[in-house]
Amino acid sequence: MSSTAVPALDKTFQILDLITDSSQPLTAAHIAKELGLPRSSTHNILQSLLTKHVIYKDPESRFHLGSYLMYWAGKYEQQQGVTQLFKDLIVQYPVLLQHTVTLSKLDLGEVVFLACHESPAPLGFTFRAGVRVPAVFSATGKAMLSTLSMDNIKSLYKDEFPTPMTQHGVKNFTDLSAELAATQKSRLSLDDGQLRDGMYCLGTYIRNASGNAVAGMAVSFLQGEYESKRAEVSAVLIELAEQIEQHLGFNPNAER
Repeated sequence: MSSTAVPALDKTFQILDLITDSSQPLTAAHIAKELGLPRSSTHNILQSLLTKHVIYKDPESRFHLGSYLMYWAGKYEQQQGVTQLFKDLIVQYPVLLQHTVTLSKLDLGEVVFLACHESPAPLGFTFRAGVRVPAVFSATGKAMLSTLSMDNIKSLYKDEFPTPMTQHGVKNFTDLSAELAATQKSRLSLDDGQLRDGMYCLGTYIRNASGNAVAGMAVSFLQGEYESKRAEVSAVLIELAEQIEQHLGFNPNAER
């Protein structure tokens, strides 16, 4: 067994795979026997899955896949949809193609990069899918956080503000609140060297049909080119975000 394996998690996936592959719903006793698992641990795992609606139990105490899996599937499809739209639509914007443009999602208090259009000119910084950084220091993170209440944001960090990554990083929730208030007015967020010295990023959010910010985009600059290019890039970045939102079903005129 790998040193990084989690036995309880492995057993959980074995149970879910068995229920998924079976043509008939299964009892706890059958699951335990089929997988060679102790009945007690099988029962505990099934109860946890029931609580989260990942599975459900019928009147004959047989287990089926539950509705929560549809939520996961929907989220996966939504994220993949945003990524594909980003790749398909950014080619319509020559101004953006001159720069490094990233797409990310908010995962609790962190930003996870989903995709990146690399600048033709070397930026000196690289973004890889799956990399995570604190949302409070990144342009995409701040853009998405601006759609949440400060109470919700504090709860993401359990009221403990992350340690700044550079000397320019925002240092507390009060200063963050001021940055987010500006973002709410302009739809644009700024990372002015807060992730990496010498790199400036302009960001905005992307909303789905429910009006929730499901992703963020940011354009990266070297510090010296930021002032001369921010106005042109800002307008086009928002235009691309709004076009992606239209494909996701967002209606800016709907009451929320």
